[in-house]
Amino acid sequence: MAKRMIINADDFGGSQSVNEAIRTAHERGIVTSATMMANMPAAEAAVSIAKRLPKLGVGVHLNLFTGEPLSKDERVTRLVDKDGRFCCSPWQLSLLSVFSHRVRAAMTIEMEAQIEWLIKAGIEPMNLDSHKHIHFFPPVYRMVCRLAQKYGIRAVRWCYEPSELGYSPWPLSNKEGRRSAANLRVMAKTNRLGGGKFAKTQRLYGVTHLGHVDSNYFKSICVYNTCEVAEIMTHPAMENDAGSKDIPWKPKGKTELDALCEEKTRRYFDEAQVELINYGNI
Repeated sequence: MAKRMIINADDFGGSQSVNEAIRTAHERGIVTSATMMANMPAAEAAVSIAKRLPKLGVGVHLNLFTGEPLSKDERVTRLVDKDGRFCCSPWQLSLLSVFSHRVRAAMTIEMEAQIEWLIKAGIEPMNLDSHKHIHFFPPVYRMVCRLAQKYGIRAVRWCYEPSELGYSPWPLSNKEGRRSAANLRVMAKTNRLGGGKFAKTQRLYGVTHLGHVDSNYFKSICVYNTCEVAEIMTHPAMENDAGSKDIPWKPKGKTELDALCEEKTRRYFDEAQVELINYGNI
């Protein structure tokens, strides 16, 4: 069975450090795809980089938690604090998406604005995913699938990672990653009943091992992956920094960047006969 793998770098546009890391990981490493945080300060610079990298697949990393909204619609103020910045936690927004049609409307308006921003910037998005996986919460997933259909976007990230990845012979993970993967598995059961017919992978790697992605992790994927088409979620940055305002969610970004660019990492995929692709190839 031929195996294909999408290596996606999340948070494109999140900071200059992230932008430069994604460029490097594509040119010198194995990154094939990146998803854009359209509302973040470095998004315009990310678009400029993407236009110089024709083989890099680009999508939208829908973001309702960090920074300020793009939409000026007054209804979106339900998602922000007095300073105009997103203020809800993932669980707050998930619950509100169930019980408040006004919040659902605000979320749709802002996600639509982020998709349209990238299109107006001259890039047709190949896929949609999201910051903190909010798009996979069932009510939100249906909203995102409708947006994908509206804009002719061919893929929405499928966030399924089996429980076996939390145990030997897979590398060491942590309780938070295993819990997140378990929550997403529950959502996957519901989401199979809804949404549109989009190109999607059979598995998403990187949830259970968030913050533990290194060359040994990539080796394990090449050895133990049984899927025909899968996606690996990565978060490269130019430095490791747990507290920087520039990259506050990238405590091991440089570690991931180094692993993505190591010659032995590419060799693992070559020896396993895994073809590296983006969402335009499925």
